Amino acid sequence: MTILHIVSWKLAASDPAEKAEHAAQMTARLGGLVGVVDEIRTLRIGPDVVGGANWDIALVAEFDDEAALGRYQVHPAHVEAGRYVKAVTAERMAVDFVV
Repeated sequence: MTILHIVSWKLAASDPAEKAEHAAQMTARLGGLVGVVDEIRTLRIGPDVVGGANWDIALVAEFDDEAALGRYQVHPAHVEAGRYVKAVTAERMAVDFVV
């Protein structure tokens, strides 16, 4: 079994340069968890390139099972990255499903 974890965010900033900086920081911080949090099988993150009504940034990660996803979510490095994410985002959407 593999759990696919998909998260997207709307950034709080309205200034395009500030949004781009926040997206870059989120990408660096969450992308930097690969190799630090052993439970991550794969992780991709990046800002939206189309614009309009789309959300600003998205993450797609794979985990072996729900227990691995749970360990990732409470890992100190993920919790630390999450503090920054919460500080610069206005909305969050997530879904986890079996593939």
